[in-house]
Amino acid sequence: MSATKLFFAGSGGQGIILMGQMVTYAAMFEDKATTYYPSYGPEMRGGTANCTVIVSDKEVSSPLIYEADCVVAMNLPSLIKFEPLVKAGGTLLINSSIVDRKATRTDIRVLEVPTNEIAAEIGNPRGANMVMLGAAIRATNVVSQNTVERVMREKAFTGKKADTIPLNIKAFEYFQV
Repeated sequence: MSATKLFFAGSGGQGIILMGQMVTYAAMFEDKATTYYPSYGPEMRGGTANCTVIVSDKEVSSPLIYEADCVVAMNLPSLIKFEPLVKAGGTLLINSSIVDRKATRTDIRVLEVPTNEIAAEIGNPRGANMVMLGAAIRATNVVSQNTVERVMREKAFTGKKADTIPLNIKAFEYFQV
């Protein structure tokens, strides 16, 4: 594997930070080296949010990246700003539910994922990020799907959120790449 570099971007309230945390936990559960570097504005909702995750089979020396194997753009400003970050041959995932623009590059793999529609269809309107996370995991194979589901049960959706696990797993498994 060497290193896989992922970049998740959107606005506050879209679950961007949670997606990065979950990939990081999954990597740790699989005994892989990983870094997680979140960045977000002071707003609780609506501000910018993004995070970088690097997963590797050897120690990661820096959480900073200058190109990514996979970029997730959950809103239009993120697509505009971070499409150039995808390395040639890499993957760009676009939340086509709210992004009405196509990618401009032809040297990358582009997956348009209607996350909001899928989440609503399966009865989990707040699960758009889990739909996109599932697509990103299947597109990159950076960690196993089973490990991400373990993260849901043991780290992400515990306590009062535990009753959301079945719907979040359904959202995570829905979109096939």
